[in-house]
Amino acid sequence: MSNSVPLLCFWSLCYCFAAGSPVPFGPEGRLEDKLHKPKATQTEVKPSVRFNLRTSKDPEHEGCYLSVGHSQPLEDCSFNMTAKTFFIIHGWTEKDDFSLGNVHLIGYSLGAHVAGYAGNFVKGTVGRITGLDPAGPMFEGADIHKRLSPDDADFVDVLHTYTRSFGLSIGIQMPVGHIDIYPNGGDFQPGCGLNDVLGSIAYGTITEVVKCEHERAVHLFVDSLVNQDKPSFAFQCTDSNRFKKGICLSCRKNRCNSIGYNAKKMRNKRNSKMYLKTRAGMPFRVYHYQMKIHVFSYKNMGEIEPTFYVTLYGTNADSQTLPLEIVERIEQNATNTFLVYTEEDLGDLLKIQLTWEGASQSWYNLWKEFRSYLSQPRNPGRELNIRRIRVKSGETQRKLTFCTEDPENTSISPGRELWFRKCRDGWRMKNETSPTVELP
Repeated sequence: MSNSVPLLCFWSLCYCFAAGSPVPFGPEGRLEDKLHKPKATQTEVKPSVRFNLRTSKDPEHEGCYLSVGHSQPLEDCSFNMTAKTFFIIHGWTEKDDFSLGNVHLIGYSLGAHVAGYAGNFVKGTVGRITGLDPAGPMFEGADIHKRLSPDDADFVDVLHTYTRSFGLSIGIQMPVGHIDIYPNGGDFQPGCGLNDVLGSIAYGTITEVVKCEHERAVHLFVDSLVNQDKPSFAFQCTDSNRFKKGICLSCRKNRCNSIGYNAKKMRNKRNSKMYLKTRAGMPFRVYHYQMKIHVFSYKNMGEIEPTFYVTLYGTNADSQTLPLEIVERIEQNATNTFLVYTEEDLGDLLKIQLTWEGASQSWYNLWKEFRSYLSQPRNPGRELNIRRIRVKSGETQRKLTFCTEDPENTSISPGRELWFRKCRDGWRMKNETSPTVELP
């Protein structure tokens, strides 16, 4: 094989990316060669395989060797038959000397689909399979029997971290488990910056492009083991854009779940898509907040694209200045929903500072200013009114309402700020009336 052909090997399964099409092959050669080989020349070779079972905490311990075809019981090697068993691909026992319900298969990339094959063909039902960014090429859109699927175990949970980057999808995009979790939307992961990716391409270290985002699924799972006191929570949502708008932070009816090892079994719905934000490194946990802001105007000002920032002040800490990401343009005389998240545990929120950023010198913001002026040439002054902000914590599910410090001053304009203090636990009651809006 030419040294210029990249080779990805995962235990006994290898993929040779030649002529633009991956072809699986094993110890006896390429699958393509096998299919075209005359039957007379095919010989069955049974390799001598031994498995070394180590149960001693002593790293120098020789271990206990098991040979294929021998009926030596696992008990002879001090195997604990009652403990939960985890197989990191690859392999499973031939006979039920323990319960498959206690088996948890964990597969990364191609190994995730191998785990699916194992769960599909074993006699009985494997307890759980965790797919860590299952491979996408040749598996995207494939039949359920040719990839990881919810039918392969009693509970299948999947982490998707590299579903799309520069038009390239290393990990599978489609949901393939009972719950499919897409950290940071499943594509660009914090700490895997654009400059790092471009630099890797420029210097020919393309494997670094794959490693950072593709392997993030592995690090997230490890994080769920070593930082169990800081679990990360994902929230059910139909798509990434709705999650970015802050709409999907509910835990009712199993709509939120821990990620990684401590994920709760969910089989009532298949292919439940879930989302969360994370930090760039361990511990990955962040704190999600949904913010509902009713923006109203006393004047018909046409289309406005304000750039809002918030700073949250709590009993434990204060947040950094956080941008309110505009997924869709801000509607006037309507309630707008946003998602913000912090790396710090702020404790109980006490007050909020809302800032409308002034005109920036960037070409983009200058163009926004000019376009806004063209839409309202007779009324260049811009002013919006906000009386209260409603906040919901994703992690605690607690709801709070924040009112302006000065009830007589609710207006905000570019370069100005408004302060809000907690005025009640919970949100506005149904019998409360909305603020009156007066239009000229």
